[in-house]
Amino acid sequence: MNDHTAGQADEHNKDADLDMDQDTDGAAMTLDQALLRLAEAESLIAGHQTEVLRLHADAQNIRRRAEQDIEKAHKYGQERLVSDLLPVIDNLERALQASGGDDNELLQALKQGVELTLKSFVDCLRKFNVDVLDPVGEPFNPLFHQAIGMLESKTAEPDSVLSVMQKGYSLNGRVLRPAMVMVARAPTDSIDIKA
Repeated sequence: MNDHTAGQADEHNKDADLDMDQDTDGAAMTLDQALLRLAEAESLIAGHQTEVLRLHADAQNIRRRAEQDIEKAHKYGQERLVSDLLPVIDNLERALQASGGDDNELLQALKQGVELTLKSFVDCLRKFNVDVLDPVGEPFNPLFHQAIGMLESKTAEPDSVLSVMQKGYSLNGRVLRPAMVMVARAPTDSIDIKA
């Protein structure tokens, strides 16, 4: 029985060694698989981190755009109101021009009243960053001026504003209405042809 038992023990030891080798190979495969899974997980984490950073940047951009929109709404919110008030200023200025130089005391008092009303109205608009565009003598700029016509002038620089037909206005630097102007041009030399 000793030989048989010894043979069985040897066989059992060989099977155990074989199982151990298989377990070692299995552990090695499991380690390789674990390393592969770890690499995949790290790649996935890196992808998610990139996505989180992108989403965070998008959120900041949206917040910044919303803040800019709110700022513009505050800055230019009264644009329509001011545009609707500009004809009132024009009419007050026309009334002053029409009054002329009459010596009538009543007319002079009325003229002074209109002048004060116009001045207080324009001062009130200036408090809200409304600026008058009255560019006589300035170079013509199509962003701020609308040319009604051109006149020859010996005294004014060519392409400069010679006269203002209607004042322009801007709100916080944005043109509400361009100034309607006459632009100077160089006089054409008349050529005397004698035959």
